[in-house]
Parts: sequence; structure tokens; C-alpha cells
Amino acid sequence: MALDKSELEKIAHLARLHITKAESEEVMLRITDILALIDEMQSINTNDVAPLAHPLDLLQRLRTDEITERDYRDELQSLAPEAQEGLYLVPKVIE
Repeated sequence: MALDKSELEKIAHLARLHITKAESEEVMLRITDILALIDEMQSINTNDVAPLAHPLDLLQRLRTDEITERDYRDELQSLAPEAQEGLYLVPKVIE
């Protein structure tokens, strides 16, 4: 798919990019190359390919959940100036 100058100007305007006339030819070539690659990728038959969540079929090793520390919440909240129902109460900062 070829890109012309008016389309490039429209894309640059929508993307809020300033492209000089000297840069426009190179940018058009790069965008045209990207669009050609996309067209090539879309032409590949992927009907028999299963969708993947990740390209590598790896299993994640998970550790067993074990309690390593006791619950200090009640002790720590007893030190707070104000606490209610497990939450710290603080003065309102933003009105």
C-alpha cells in the first residue's frame, strides 16, 4: 500500500507531529514499508494455528502459600492516633 503526501500530512496532523518537507520523503518510505509488512503478515494462512497467550509454552513454578509472619494489624493500629474497623483515619487533605 503506497502512501501519498496528503495522507502523510493528515496522519501527522492527527498524531500532532511536525514533519518537515525534508523528513517527509523518508517518513513516507518508512510508513509504506510498515504497511507492506502488515499486508504480508495478513496474507499468511493462520486458520490451523491455535491462539497463544505467550509464544513460549512454559509453566510458571508457583510456591505454596504459607503464612510466614503473624498478623500485626491490631498492635500497629493501637499506635495510630485514630483507627476504625481496621482502617487508619487521617485528616482530609483535598477538599
